[in-house]
This record gives sequence, C-alpha cells and structure tokens, in this order.
Amino acid sequence: MALTGLQIQKLLPKTNCKECGSNTCLAFAMKLAGKKAELSECPYASDEAKAILGAASEPPVKTVTLGEAKVGGELYLCRHEKTFFNQPIFAVNVDDTDDGLKDKIEQIKNYVLERVGEILTIGAIAVTQMQDDSQKYLDAVKTAAASGRPIILRAKNAATAKEAAVLIKDNGGVIVNSVKESALELATVARENGLILGVTGATLDEIAEVTGQVKESGFNDILLGIPAESLAQRFQLNTVARRAALGNIKTMGYSFLHFIEDDNIYNVLRESTNEVCKYGGVIVFPKLDIALISTVMTLRQNIYTDPQKPIQMEPGIYRIGEPTEDSYVWLTTNFSLTYFLVSGEIEGCGQNAWLILPECEGLSVLTAWAAGKFGGDMIAKFVLSQGLNESQKNKSLIIPGYVAQIKGDIEEGLPGWNIIVGSQEAGDIESFVNSTLNK
Repeated sequence: MALTGLQIQKLLPKTNCKECGSNTCLAFAMKLAGKKAELSECPYASDEAKAILGAASEPPVKTVTLGEAKVGGELYLCRHEKTFFNQPIFAVNVDDTDDGLKDKIEQIKNYVLERVGEILTIGAIAVTQMQDDSQKYLDAVKTAAASGRPIILRAKNAATAKEAAVLIKDNGGVIVNSVKESALELATVARENGLILGVTGATLDEIAEVTGQVKESGFNDILLGIPAESLAQRFQLNTVARRAALGNIKTMGYSFLHFIEDDNIYNVLRESTNEVCKYGGVIVFPKLDIALISTVMTLRQNIYTDPQKPIQMEPGIYRIGEPTEDSYVWLTTNFSLTYFLVSGEIEGCGQNAWLILPECEGLSVLTAWAAGKFGGDMIAKFVLSQGLNESQKNKSLIIPGYVAQIKGDIEEGLPGWNIIVGSQEAGDIESFVNSTLNK
C-alpha cells in the first residue's frame, strides 16, 4: 500500500534543510507521496528510510538520463490529466556499412532547429552492426562517439557489445541486448561503463521477465524495446505497457526504446508520430531526413507542452532588425507562437521596428482580449512603463486588426500617439506594410 505524506514525513530527517528543493520535509514528503520526486533528492535520508521508501518514492516510469536529457518520470496516461514531463529523445541510426560515415555523423551533430524560442537537436546516435567484422563496428562506434552525442549500441553479440561499451564509457548512452540470455551480462557491462540497458524480447511477458531479473541484480537504468508486427499492435502494446506501469507493475515501469526499421518516409512518419503520442522514450530514425524530423519535432513540442501553461515570452520590448527612435512600434501578445509569427513577418518585410509584448499569460490575441488581459487601458500603461513615451520620436503604435475596438481606449491612455489598426492575420503584415506604411 502507498504511504501518505504524513507517514513518509516521519521517516525523513525533519531538518527542513531545503537542499531537496522543497521548503520543508513535509512538502518533500507530499511530493514523494504524489510520486513527483525521488528519495535520492534528500541528501540526509537514512538507510531505514531508503529501504522503506525506495520503491514507494519511485515514479511509475523510471527516469533515466541519456546524455543531458531525461526520459521517463511520467505520472499520467493522458496528457490532459495534467501534463507529460520529459519529451522523447530523437536519435538517428548509422551502421558499419555506411559510406561517408564521418560526414553523416557530422550532419547529425550539426542539425539544429529553432522553433518558438526552443533549440531542437538530435539527442543521440545509434550505431547498428550489420557485418560480422567486429572491428569495423568498433571503428564506427569510435567515429560516432567523437560527435559527443550519446551513443546507442546495437551489436550482433554480447562480446562485441562489451568491447564497444568500453569505447563509450560514461558517454550516457545505451547498450541493447541482442538476445534474452545476454541481458544480465550486459547489465553488468552497462553498470561498469555508466550506460543504460535497452531490454528487448519477443513478447511483453519475456521483456517483463528479463527486466525483473535485471532489477533484482541491482541495476535499474533500463529502456524497453517493445516488439510489434504492425503499427496498430505497437499502439496497443505501448498503451498496455504504460497502463501496467501506472498500475504499479514495476517490470513495465520504464521508457521505451524504438528503432524504426522501415525507411519509407510515410511509414517513418507514422511510426514516429505514434511513438511521440504514445509514450515513446527514445525514437531512432533510420536516417537524417531534415524535413521529416523537423515535422515530428514540431509535434513533440505540442504534445510535451504543459496544457495548463501556454508557451510564452517574457513581457517587454523586442528589437526587430536595427530599430531607432523613428521606427514604428508594433503590438501583440506574449504567446510565443504569435510572437515568432509576427516578428518573422515584420522582419521579412525589411522593417526595423520595436515589438512590444504586454503580460497576457501566454494567450493569443483574441483569447487574451476575451479574457480581459489585452485591454486598451493596460496596454497604454504598459507602453508608458517601458519608457517609450520619452524615447520615441515616431509615436505610432500598430495594434492587431482583430482588436480594433481597443483603439479608442489606447488613444485615451496615450495622448499624442498615433494608433494604427494593422492586419488581422500575421500573413497579411507584408501587404499591410506596403499599402499603409510604405505609401
């Protein structure tokens, strides 16, 4: 039976040292009871507390760290229940038959996508052994490891995997067992080299059996490679495994590691989308397809955004190009997507401008206005608070066309300013600039 927060608090040191990140031991105990923290975060927990609370304090899905990113630690079956926490890591596969391996790895390493203020990269590189020549595989692993990315080892046998593991010691990567019988041996190798063990098997029952044995051996940094014959079956098995984990079946309480074997672009898109939406932990793409991966990265951002907290920019004034005191001042909300769309369109028109974002709690223009967070009075006060009344010679404020009705209120709050109603859609900013501002 799960312990309550008060029962857990009795086992804690009661020093209220705050080193765990909580203000009091009781607050930390409540987090443990809600499976929102791990006992290892308390530096003064006694051996007795560790013995009693160790299992109880673990989140249903074990958190593991791959390089600098975390996967697992999830508490819910559905995103709308609260949120998902650690987004899946994207990896790209290479193998020991690849021509131009070094160039491919360099492309993977250098891939960067910036979207709504977040820098997105490929989190790991998987190296698959295709030939029987183990030395060629080890050479491929060395080349991949030079990238600095965590490496996922998928060798043909345990002997080669052990040699490769030494090459990526403390790299934060993964070693995958090729057969059931090698799992315990490779768990020892993973422990010795600071790696994660990817457990695969023919069925969920077999995987549960192997993870149980590995866990009993004292090793618990595990990913599950769940087998499936079709996309529909994978959808089902991922859901079954996650339900089992949330139902306190510890042998299923791990994130998933999935290799996409089919390089047909449509099948890759289907499989990767399924994994992002249905609990994927580490998703290995068969090759670096920039158009496809950027699409799935966008989906991942949407799924792993807290539905209770929109992505938002810090309120304030942002520079577009090289604005001066004679530049126009534009207005929108601090919803990140709105900001990036509007700023991109203004910049694309060749405008040097100021873009002002009042505090709207990350809501879009119409939503913020309807919620009373984007009214004329508050906008006028915000403009004055930023010192624009004194610094600007060109006192022209361009407001979104969807809220033309607040123009009068802004004019009352900003005497001497010229309030211009702009376009409704960001995509129409260029035509608005050409027809109104560049006359």
